Amino acid sequence: MQFAPFVVQAFQVGTVVIFAPGVSGFIAKVEARLQGRRGPRVLQPYYDLAKLFGKESLAPHGASAGFLIAPIVAFACYLTVPLLIPVLTTYGLPLGTMGDILGGSLILALAAFAVAVAAADTGAPYTQMGSSRTTTFSALTEPVMLFVIFTVGFLTGTDLPYKMASTVTSSASQVLRPAHLLATAALFMVILVETSRIPVEGHSSTNEFGMIEHARTLEHSGPYAALLAWGSAMKQMILYILLINLFVAPWGLATSGRPLPILIAVVTLVLKCCAVGCLVTVIDNSFSKLRLFKITEFVAAAFLVSVLAVLTIYLGGG
Repeated sequence: MQFAPFVVQAFQVGTVVIFAPGVSGFIAKVEARLQGRRGPRVLQPYYDLAKLFGKESLAPHGASAGFLIAPIVAFACYLTVPLLIPVLTTYGLPLGTMGDILGGSLILALAAFAVAVAAADTGAPYTQMGSSRTTTFSALTEPVMLFVIFTVGFLTGTDLPYKMASTVTSSASQVLRPAHLLATAALFMVILVETSRIPVEGHSSTNEFGMIEHARTLEHSGPYAALLAWGSAMKQMILYILLINLFVAPWGLATSGRPLPILIAVVTLVLKCCAVGCLVTVIDNSFSKLRLFKITEFVAAAFLVSVLAVLTIYLGGG
């Protein structure tokens, strides 16, 4: 028995949709243990989503229809990206060539833009502050992603995610190239920014003045808040998948559409995402949160690392 390519592609999207909250719950549990607390249950994000979906949705007075459409647009973007990247398989799927790695980055940027516009539309001071901050930092992280993509494109000769993963899988020495290592470091720094982790932001912070990413969603409620929370978990897992399956460890993926390799790929992916989450949690609990004006220096350092990756290729370190 072998699944059809479109069925496997549906499994890719379903894996991200189903397991993303669980990965977030596991990370929260590990973080609590490192801090000496009991912490929430690993399945707590699922209970939170169920509770939000059962609540009433409210909109601020004067907010436009875009306020309610934005969570749906962002969630749709997060559903689209797994169609383009190697989540479970080493071979290309029917829609895998619909967009390159740059297109996937633009889709993630569209989701962030929709949420930022909705936050600014509310007129609330904290959400507008969060929207302004995220837009500012996004303007700095996007060039980093471009240089990371350029680096990997130069090394692999393509910008299609499946081809990039195949190049890295062909030999373990590919991962040890100086340019590749620098690009991986720059991407990891961007992930810390995009997933609201220290040293950029306290993921579980309740201080509105220190919020960046989470301040944008304070005015949403009910199912719309659930979509944003679910989408945030999916975004985190998608970024982890990009780091794992394109840069660090693109192994354990299915080479055929048979049920057993697909199941092994799902289990392996979840375990690798949890491993990356543990690393992020250790970093999260080892540093203090940077002051707001210092965050730009952190992102600028990521940009310099990505530029150095490109220069390394021309200097013979590719």
